[in-house]
Amino acid sequence: MRLHSTNKKSPEVSFKEALFTALPDDNGLYLPTKIPQLEPAFFTAISDLNLQEIAFRVSNLLIGDEVPEPALTDIIEEAINFDAPLISLTDRLNILELYHGPTLAFKDFGGRFMSRMMSHFLEQEDKEITILVATSGDTGSAVANGFLGVPGIKVVILYPSGKVSEFQEKQFTTLGKNVVALELDGTFDDCQKLVKQAFLDPQLNAKINLTSANSINIGRLIPQSFYYFYAYAKASQSKKPVVFSVPSGNFGNLCGGILAQRMGMPVQKFLAATNVNDVVPEYLLSGNFKPRPSEHTISNAMDVGNPSNFARILNLYHNDWDLLKQELVGYRFDDTQTSKAVLEVSGTYNYTLDPHSAIGYLALKDFLEKNNSGSVGVALSTAHPSKFSEVVENIIGSKVIIPERLRHVLAKNKVSIRIPNDYDKLKEFILLA
Repeated sequence: MRLHSTNKKSPEVSFKEALFTALPDDNGLYLPTKIPQLEPAFFTAISDLNLQEIAFRVSNLLIGDEVPEPALTDIIEEAINFDAPLISLTDRLNILELYHGPTLAFKDFGGRFMSRMMSHFLEQEDKEITILVATSGDTGSAVANGFLGVPGIKVVILYPSGKVSEFQEKQFTTLGKNVVALELDGTFDDCQKLVKQAFLDPQLNAKINLTSANSINIGRLIPQSFYYFYAYAKASQSKKPVVFSVPSGNFGNLCGGILAQRMGMPVQKFLAATNVNDVVPEYLLSGNFKPRPSEHTISNAMDVGNPSNFARILNLYHNDWDLLKQELVGYRFDDTQTSKAVLEVSGTYNYTLDPHSAIGYLALKDFLEKNNSGSVGVALSTAHPSKFSEVVENIIGSKVIIPERLRHVLAKNKVSIRIPNDYDKLKEFILLA
């Protein structure tokens, strides 16, 4: 597997190099130079495959001989050891539950796959690496839990103070061992900017082996394609065209779906569903990409004003606005609309959505109502509602059942280090960690 930078000013690299480097030195993002195609026979038989079998077939085709098949099988079986059930609310509207991993969020797919993949390569070398990751909520917990106790790896989580839920925060500030949480006086966009600055700092990178576990890393992107194939296998049994609605913040999740499509998976439309941080829906209307400071919402993990992965999406569409608009539809919903959706689904279907998944539901519902073409829709549900229980319970007026693996985390003491929005302070900490 060879990968190129979206900015096209850095040399091509192998999968292993991209995994550990995270960012090219031209500040682009890595993408496969050539996206391989799955055989038509794969899609003919896909409904007979389980999630692990699909994950193996897809990752083996992408990564090739860089990871031997027996090792890749072990990585998949250990990392993707939970299901992603497709729940039908109506005959056309389905919810893909991606929160059955250990941290109750879809980012367990990427965090666990990436940690096992890095561990595989590190077993062959005698070196230590430091993972620096910015999080608006669930990335931090998925990465921290995925890499907890992995030999040779230190993990530094950077997150915006007061802008993640208590459950999310406790999941990555109570672990200890090789995981340290830095609480930044700023927004997620500030965190993301500092992380990128660190990766492009030659002095810092000369002293330590620094890499990222954010969705900017190709090791996170590949496993985010697995569940699209899995959902397609189930939804396509109706013999109708499939539409995917994706709650979007940093746009790595949607990028995983587009990668699946580029490998041959039939998709009628992708719906990019955002909260009021709607720079991508605005781009789809105007053709102008204008990042801006993020606004805080009840769907906090999507509070991103400058989504990094959108550069990948533009690259996959050859920076062609007209082509992008043919396959991608943008939606934007505010907190009031989001709350009404949570209440509506609870009352109508006796089903509870978290505030992020509710945005995906709203976009899909609108699309299906306005496009009576016989298509079937899949809205991605990215987190268990208990992770946002305070918000959800206030909306629906009843308690949300908290799974035991989340409940025990709340009893632990938070341990974090407060730092200012200052790159030199972050750099100083990383060098001393």
